[in-house]
Amino acid sequence: MKREGTTRQSDRLTTEERKELDTSEFGIPEDRSYPMPDAAHVRSAEAYFRYAPDSEKPELARNILQKAQEFGVDVKSPTVLEWAER
Repeated sequence: MKREGTTRQSDRLTTEERKELDTSEFGIPEDRSYPMPDAAHVRSAEAYFRYAPDSEKPELARNILQKAQEFGVDVKSPTVLEWAER
């Protein structure tokens, strides 16, 4: 049970937290997949990028780069950078 004033033990979003996110916080907004509400989740989206369907990769890559810039994350994956240019 989560208590007020305690720090979060995990960077995972709860179902309720995920539901509260705006659609624009997701790498693939249509599916509400790859949530990126903070820098840690941007890094996770970059790490899990390879599992996205190829048809969604250009949009996801661009959204990762946009959120990375917003949160000051340096995207190093050449694959993400390549797909963002498509």
